[in-house]
Amino acid sequence: MNITEPMFLALTALVDEPRHGYGIVQEVDRLSGGRVQLKIGSLYGVLDRLAGEGLVALDREEVAQGRLRRYYRLTDSGAGALEEEAARLAANARAATARLRDRNARLLPGTATALAGGAW
Repeated sequence: MNITEPMFLALTALVDEPRHGYGIVQEVDRLSGGRVQLKIGSLYGVLDRLAGEGLVALDREEVAQGRLRRYYRLTDSGAGALEEEAARLAANARAATARLRDRNARLLPGTATALAGGAW
């Protein structure tokens, strides 16, 4: 299964406790530093896909202020998938960081400045 960034963040939001839809939206916003802002409509598409894969499950339903709130929880399969995806992303970040470090080490002092100024 290809885990998208919104899916990854929704799974991460459920690690510590079950949450209802709006709670997941708020936690994703917090986790991403405001970079990813899920809309309720797209969140439920994400949750439906995650539930279909067995990565999240309905925990409970409550009525609050006359509205039904569905709480979702991370399943053991979801925790495993999140752990695998986090490891994959970390390995990719390490590879990119190492290559950038090697690239920067190859640049001689002044080369970057000369190239930026158009002197070839």
